Amino acid sequence: MRIFFSFVLICVTTAQAQLIVTVAPPKVTDQKAVVELKMKNGLAEKIESARAICFLIDDQGKMVGESSKWVIGGSKNRPDLEPKKETSFNFVITGSQPFTTTNLTAKVSFSRVVLAGEKVADPKTDVQIQNAK
Repeated sequence: MRIFFSFVLICVTTAQAQLIVTVAPPKVTDQKAVVELKMKNGLAEKIESARAICFLIDDQGKMVGESSKWVIGGSKNRPDLEPKKETSFNFVITGSQPFTTTNLTAKVSFSRVVLAGEKVADPKTDVQIQNAK
């Protein structure tokens, strides 16, 4: 029984040690949409850089726009993210023509997360993405 509780405690602790990303609903004007990401580093190490892609999906399930950016690190304007600290990033997605609906959903995924010392994290397990309420 003690082993079971130790296992549960380890799983709960591990689940909280992530980069937590909250995705706000897109703000749409004409042919531009802005999607704000709020990120909190719950990992034990600083995040030197992180690359994400944001897809805009219309109410029919069709992709109407996308953008891929370094959302943490990579420049003076995008510094590292220390443990327990928070930052935000605005994805600006421009369509080739005005968006026909403002009822868009943003889907975000991370392709690369680099920790201190160029250690690469696994975006599938080390990043938790949630929608803003």
